[in-house]
Amino acid sequence: MRVVTTQVGLGRIEDGSVALLNTAFPHVGAVLEQEGSLRGLESCAVRRRIPLDEAVLLSPLGRPRAVWGVGLNYVSKAARAGRGLPEQPILYLAASSGVLAPGAQVVIPRAVTEPDYEGEIAVVVGHPLYQASEAEVWPAIAAITAANDMTARDIMRGTATPALAKSYPGFTPLGASVCTPDELADRDAIRVRTRVNGELVQDDTSAGMVFAVTDLLSRLSWFTTLEPGDVVLTGTPAGTGQDRACFLADGDEVRVEVDGVLPLVTRVVRPTDAAPRDHRLTEPVS
Repeated sequence: MRVVTTQVGLGRIEDGSVALLNTAFPHVGAVLEQEGSLRGLESCAVRRRIPLDEAVLLSPLGRPRAVWGVGLNYVSKAARAGRGLPEQPILYLAASSGVLAPGAQVVIPRAVTEPDYEGEIAVVVGHPLYQASEAEVWPAIAAITAANDMTARDIMRGTATPALAKSYPGFTPLGASVCTPDELADRDAIRVRTRVNGELVQDDTSAGMVFAVTDLLSRLSWFTTLEPGDVVLTGTPAGTGQDRACFLADGDEVRVEVDGVLPLVTRVVRPTDAAPRDHRLTEPVS
């Protein structure tokens, strides 16, 4: 099942249209918080249908309780960076206030000189996971979606704090739809591609991860409880702007394509008076 959150309610994607559902849930995240699964939407009555290209899509999950991310989780990315593979996941939390709707514009802060894209597969938790085995992970996953885990590389370098470099307003676009795991042809090799202004810059599958989805969530669950609606961003492959020495500029369009879901498109805007300003934290945090 493929689900979207629209301006006029939740809907299933069916035959190129959106079947708007007779439900009071405002978004997918609210369904998961109460139901722990999207299965109830399969039998939900349809109140009307609208063409997919006429639907105004919102961030499918609303504002998640938690957005976890992981660094250097693709073999290709580690190789491009000239770094060895990590022995443990490099984990961080990003502010959920950074979540952006599909198709929306992200305004680059004046202080940021090196804004970057990171196309990623986002995993959405359905059932709680705490100290879970790998075998328990996929049954607890409600859906996947696409993410653009944007990063201010200069802020990352200056502060050594991923949460600061990734939590600006709009720096976590999610969507445009979610799909349940049963829709995936091969959940161990989910493809993720990124295009900037139409140019293909990232192309890999989850088979190239250092820590596979089951391994990653299992490890994370030994330190925290992953709750319904939580999002885990699973890392980005080689081909980021950092790798290409080519950061995002005013007017750029980033398109992230993940198997099973609608493309996630984000447009980049620079304020007209966007001369960089000094940010308060200029030295690495100890």
